[in-house]
Amino acid sequence: MAAPQDKCDLKRNAPEESLGASLPAYHKDFSSVDSDIVLASSDGTLYRIHSYTLRTTSGLFRTILSLPPPPGGHSPSPIEIHEPDAVVEPLLRLMCGFATPPWPSLDALSAVLSLAEKWSAPGPVAFLHTALSADTFLSADPLRIYALATHFGWRATAQRAAAATLTLDLSAPAHAPRLSQLAARALLALLRLHRTRRDALRALLDSPERFLAGNGAPFHCAACAVTPLDNTSWRALKHRIFREADARPRADALGVCVGGMQAWPETRACWAARCTKPGCGSVNYDRLGTVKQLRACVVSLPSEVDLDWMDQTISID
Repeated sequence: MAAPQDKCDLKRNAPEESLGASLPAYHKDFSSVDSDIVLASSDGTLYRIHSYTLRTTSGLFRTILSLPPPPGGHSPSPIEIHEPDAVVEPLLRLMCGFATPPWPSLDALSAVLSLAEKWSAPGPVAFLHTALSADTFLSADPLRIYALATHFGWRATAQRAAAATLTLDLSAPAHAPRLSQLAARALLALLRLHRTRRDALRALLDSPERFLAGNGAPFHCAACAVTPLDNTSWRALKHRIFREADARPRADALGVCVGGMQAWPETRACWAARCTKPGCGSVNYDRLGTVKQLRACVVSLPSEVDLDWMDQTISID
């Protein structure tokens, strides 16, 4: 089993070997002479921090600092952290209880979260979880949030992220890199949610109980009760709805709940379809009733991903 230093790329080196003859300046917020541990980022910045803080907030440092002191009892050399200041500083601020500036990007936040996991720092991980759950990040990259949430065992966040992916066409090549980063069970669960919604919608659209005029075999004109309806326009509209649902399974993408589907040529043809019997000319489909039923179908579709395979809790101590 690798030593903790090797696992997380931490290394003690003598100053003359790693930092040169003239040491870089200490970070202004981490320069207290009362602190007994010095960390060095890959940018060369030094951070003074008390060993008690490291022991109580990081499982990794609790192990490292329990090792025997250097021979002769002299002050330990700086501990090199092979991460840049942009990652080290925010994590140390969280561990010390200092204020942190707003996160500039999801990439920046994810990098700090990765280091917090390596350091076994549950407090910062919990704080970063809250930040990641913000709607800004969730809407910007739901697949990435879903990947992080399933990795850390954050069930509620994983559910929200999975629901947010319903605006995406997972078969699009642009999403392949993100999907390839998912654990197999997380990926299968997400694909199953998208597929289940699509198949459920198709079954509802084909249901004669839901859409009697379009799916009844045969169904005669409601006005004259003589002419069998020609459902060509209804079948074309169903196909368009299904195609839209396959690409973007969320209801607003279908345009049913916000009226977007009214601009489709298939929709206009469906509402314009009329009985061909001379003297009748009644519309084939009740427009308001059909839209109401479509809305009910969309609302009834499943929206939760199956996460029963996930552990209820996950420890990073």
